Amino acid sequence: QVQLVESGGGLVQAGDSLRLSCTSSGRAFSTRAMAWFRLTPGKEREFVASVNANGGRAYTGNSGEDRFTIFRDNASNTLYLQINSLKPEDTAVYYCAAALTQYGGPARGEYLYWGQGTQVTVSS
Repeated sequence: QVQLVESGGGLVQAGDSLRLSCTSSGRAFSTRAMAWFRLTPGKEREFVASVNANGGRAYTGNSGEDRFTIFRDNASNTLYLQINSLKPEDTAVYYCAAALTQYGGPARGEYLYWGQGTQVTVSS
């Protein structure tokens, strides 16, 4: 099965920017839609953004739509999430996920594989 590993999180201050990365094992990365979700303790997992297999279409969720950019580099089997102007409410564990199909939306059920997450903490 596919293994996903997130990185790039950390402790930052409000207004900073971060670029999260997700590396994928296997040869099928370029055939799968990919997505980012985030989880805060006491809340349900929230959809952040998704991108189709070839990177040509992206969808960003309601939270931080103007500040979040998802993109991918299929040559390196890597998914990215650029977050600008970070806010304390962005504090969460961020997870990447891989779908079976070329397109993916906000539903968790569309994604077969999940990483362990990377912690993003934004101080005031």
